[in-house]
Amino acid sequence: GLSYEVFGRRYRILDSADGYRERGTASWYGEAFHGRPTASGETYDMHALSAAHRTLPLHTWIEVVNLDNGRRLVLRVNDRGPFADTGRRILDLSYGAARELGVVGPGLARVEVRALSADEAPES
Repeated sequence: GLSYEVFGRRYRILDSADGYRERGTASWYGEAFHGRPTASGETYDMHALSAAHRTLPLHTWIEVVNLDNGRRLVLRVNDRGPFADTGRRILDLSYGAARELGVVGPGLARVEVRALSADEAPES
């Protein structure tokens, strides 16, 4: 499978998102990256609902549940990250997604991430 390297560490992209489910910490990123290209080639829109993940295939639709408040959101992976605190953090949310999930204030939240099947994914 495909892989890439960041800060001297290699990450292998999953061949398939089928059955992917993980719990960990989500962070968010915003203005400093607004308007810059994402790993998918799309321009980062901090107000759009998107996320960065280290190993899920780009364009995977995921459901994210904030385990601290029960809020849930469906969004698409269009970037790579997070690369800070990689032992705990599994997802970097756009500012818009973080706002919907109630993560902006605290900065971090415990989340469950589940990849959606083709049947569950929104029409793109």
